[in-house]
Amino acid sequence: MSVSETFVEGLRLGGEMFWETWWALVLGFTIAGAVEAFVSEEKMTQVLGGSGLRELGLGSLFGAASSSCSFGAVATTKSLFKKGASPVASLAAFQFASTNLVIELGLVMWILLGWEFVIADYVAGVILIVLLAFIFKYIVPDGWFTVAREYLQNQEGIRDPVCGMEVDPTETDTVTLETSGGTEYFCSAECKRRYQEQQQGTWRERLLTVGGWKAVSRNAIGEWQMLWKDIVAGFLVAGLIGAFVPRAWWTTLFGIGTQGTFGWIFASAVIGVVVGIVTFVCSVGNVPFAVILWNNGIAFGGVMSFIFADLIVPTIDDAYRRYYGLRIAGVLFVSIFATAVVSGVVIHYLWGGLGLIPPQGQVGGTAPRGYTTWLNAGFTLVFAVQAYLMYSPESEGVSAHEHAP
Repeated sequence: MSVSETFVEGLRLGGEMFWETWWALVLGFTIAGAVEAFVSEEKMTQVLGGSGLRELGLGSLFGAASSSCSFGAVATTKSLFKKGASPVASLAAFQFASTNLVIELGLVMWILLGWEFVIADYVAGVILIVLLAFIFKYIVPDGWFTVAREYLQNQEGIRDPVCGMEVDPTETDTVTLETSGGTEYFCSAECKRRYQEQQQGTWRERLLTVGGWKAVSRNAIGEWQMLWKDIVAGFLVAGLIGAFVPRAWWTTLFGIGTQGTFGWIFASAVIGVVVGIVTFVCSVGNVPFAVILWNNGIAFGGVMSFIFADLIVPTIDDAYRRYYGLRIAGVLFVSIFATAVVSGVVIHYLWGGLGLIPPQGQVGGTAPRGYTTWLNAGFTLVFAVQAYLMYSPESEGVSAHEHAP
């Protein structure tokens, strides 16, 4: 097969995976848009100040119910931590869950890999969150986090409270809003509008208004705007690597230790994390690449470790350094690396003991394949309506009074 033919085959593989998961992505982003529209960041911060099991659970639930690329998750976590959320609730629970336990990732994983991987992702994710919480509460000195919070508060400029982008208040086109707490600055009128929508009434009141559901649509499209590059890159990289990289190379890479032994499982977990770091693909875009790894011999637990590594890619590590200082950036890197490996090994043995590990290389979800076309057609219509509500002239007129009960 020529290079051009192999390239076309790689595009075909990536396109097929995208086709299979389109409806799941639209559904996941719609649910995430609803959560963002009806639950404000300020309200989350109010209940995430402690370091107990309640705050750990709520941080995980808020994160799993939200949706974001890894960069968006890190920015939101930074904001929660700056406003007073504990390291356990924000840096351990919310940050990890909002990237690796979100609905759309589970749906895509179910379709491309199977239900065994989905349940394993959530169980191993809980294990990782608990391990991180233990490290942050009992091993890392409290003073380190206090210094990191002060560093964040002192060095950070004014940021948009919705998207986290830095805003220069001296610019003539800066969008502002006077609130009871002072002046808020926004990077765009759209972010200002989303902020106003989040502040209007209770979530139950917003749930019953047209404006509230317009906000859901705009938030869902906003998720696409943040994530589409990662998603496209994930499918393209997976397809092209699947076509170009010979199986013998993967066999050598994943052949460290005798298959089935602890050494092989541990090596797969470590390699999975390293591959996750160097590929730079994050969030949902990791799943297509995970299919390639699973098809070519990585251990089941190694797949989980690979997926969990998206929060320590070099660009994310640099964000940690800028936000919290070098010391906490190092703590986050080492802690997430270690817990990703440990949770991968633990879930491998747990799933192996329960007989839930599929045959090596077996992939695919349980939804009848004939439903894909119908589901894609239905959710394409949902996406079209959301895009219309986002970009139509009528949407520009949405204002706070639409949210009055």
